[in-house]
Amino acid sequence: MFDATFFNSTQFSFRKIGKFRAKFLLETVSDLENNLKKKKIPFLKKFGQVQDIFKQISEDFEVEKIFCQREWTKEELEVVNQIKAFLPAVKWVKSYSQLLLQPQFVKVKLDEIPLLFTTFRQKTEKDFKIRNEFDSEHLVYNKSILDLKINSDNISLQTLGFDEFEMHQSTAFPFSGGETEGWERLNHYFFETQNLGCYKETRNGLIDKDYSSKFSVWLANGSLSAVPVFHEIKRYEAEFGENESTYWLVFELLWRDFFKYTSMQFREKIFQKNGILDRDYEWKSDQNLINQWINGETDSDFINANMLEIKNTGWMSNRGRQNVASYFCKILKQDWRIGAAYFEEMLIDYDVHSNYGNWMYLAGVGNDPRSRTFNAAKQAEQYDSEYKFRNLWLK
Repeated sequence: MFDATFFNSTQFSFRKIGKFRAKFLLETVSDLENNLKKKKIPFLKKFGQVQDIFKQISEDFEVEKIFCQREWTKEELEVVNQIKAFLPAVKWVKSYSQLLLQPQFVKVKLDEIPLLFTTFRQKTEKDFKIRNEFDSEHLVYNKSILDLKINSDNISLQTLGFDEFEMHQSTAFPFSGGETEGWERLNHYFFETQNLGCYKETRNGLIDKDYSSKFSVWLANGSLSAVPVFHEIKRYEAEFGENESTYWLVFELLWRDFFKYTSMQFREKIFQKNGILDRDYEWKSDQNLINQWINGETDSDFINANMLEIKNTGWMSNRGRQNVASYFCKILKQDWRIGAAYFEEMLIDYDVHSNYGNWMYLAGVGNDPRSRTFNAAKQAEQYDSEYKFRNLWLK
């Protein structure tokens, strides 16, 4: 279901979803449809208002159960409540499929989610209990149970309010959406090239596709789950050996979980100006400075190169994200929520928990009480000393 309200809504004048993620989402849905078709399982695509779509479905079917991922942030809960209001008797079957560590395990280890990631990691990583992967190989379609009488909508970028476009030739993320390509990427990065074995050394790269795994995009929309990624890391270690790099990718998966558990604990506070620390900074909203940041016209060429990358590709390295967010909050002193909203529109791998968790962290109102400021000039010298990245985007 493509919720028309969601695609039309804005915050701080930015769309909730931009063209890059919209394209990736359409590719993801197309891949899912093709994979289900091979198993003779029907798949329905609809675009419109939530209430209208479920009304149409309920006229043709008796809806008994809805299976979904458990959510806890505001907008996702609003969609669930809209459906509950229309189908009050339906049974909901929810799972924490987006998490690596299941809540029951974390609850045993921690009374509450700590402010610091290091504490979270040390308390949870010593004896992982990771669930098994779900078995989808033996799905069987029973035609007597479900015979779709509703036609799918033909949904394109134009349907969602965007023009067709080609991927930028210099993008560091030249991949398509869908589970199929996500698994191809994992097999390439782990077993074909063994790049996982040097991930810790290359993860701060800026150019080309293989400096990092790029799994975040497929993880963000559920095409890959952190659970099978973890199991594949263990399979890689059994075949090629474990080292700091194989551990470091697990470390990154734990960071992802940490932000999800943080948002689960603090709920709406992750979207509020003072963040989870309740720190009252004097944030500004200067549209000229914001536009300069967006368009790569600041006083820092390193910041500019990164901002032009996201503007033209929907992707930015982790190193770049930390620098441009710190610059926006600490140098330009703009309201961090505006920067987070811009990332929400632009990033292909937007994830509500990681996005707002990282922005709070870098603004000094989140999980880092030290409130550090990145020195963009020093960072450029360290990570782009030969100007390859800056020349790529500022030429």
